[in-house]
Amino acid sequence: MPISLTPFKSEELCYGTTWVVNSEDDLAEQIARVALGQSRHVQRILAGADLGPSPTTASAADGAIRLLTVVGADPWHRDGWLFQIISWIAAIRADSSAIIRAPHMILAHKGFDGLQLEVDGSTGAVVAAIIFEDKATDNPRSTIRDEVWPDFRKLEAGDRENVLTAEVTALLQTQPAIDPDAAIQNIIWKSVRSYRVSVTVGDTHSSEGGRKRLFKGYDEIAGGPLARRRGETLYVANLRVWMDEIAKKAIAAVRAKASTNV
Repeated sequence: MPISLTPFKSEELCYGTTWVVNSEDDLAEQIARVALGQSRHVQRILAGADLGPSPTTASAADGAIRLLTVVGADPWHRDGWLFQIISWIAAIRADSSAIIRAPHMILAHKGFDGLQLEVDGSTGAVVAAIIFEDKATDNPRSTIRDEVWPDFRKLEAGDRENVLTAEVTALLQTQPAIDPDAAIQNIIWKSVRSYRVSVTVGDTHSSEGGRKRLFKGYDEIAGGPLARRRGETLYVANLRVWMDEIAKKAIAAVRAKASTNV
């Protein structure tokens, strides 16, 4: 597997995992597949399926390369999208049977970064909608404090419930055994929503004490049981250089797939 996860718990503040990339080549390969529109194929592989390569067309490869290429001098949209894919892969590694929305295929998409539904195994009812916030940044604490916490505060107050309803409904349409109407009512009116913050960190926030400082205030923003507050971190020493190298490897993987389907 390209990513390994180590659980942590910061008292009642939050819980989650720290991520380690075991193989940049394998990670780039899976990012390439997602960029080609093959996220379902990747999810099945991560769940343990032994699958061969999916067919790739030249036009799909061209589109994937555009997603993986920085336009102009600003890499933030490209790198943010790459990190959303990495976050999605980590979420599947944490629970390969979970209902998790596939990554967006538009760099500047304004919806939620990710969405996961938790289902009661005995009743089949959806008991939680986990909203993802993924941030690839050189300034993790200020990003969380000034961008993520205000966004979560608004969500707690009911902001964007129409967007949440639409995204949950679309995700439930892939699960014929679940009643989407009952699930929506439970998620919206009973407020069984949880949060998952994923962020890149450096030396300052890679320790137990550093994570406490990083996620300070989480329990005040999203109160209640600990299960509502997940925090995920990926240590990267030189973020922009690392992202650029991963993108280059993913582009090479896309080109290799396209050449075998000529």
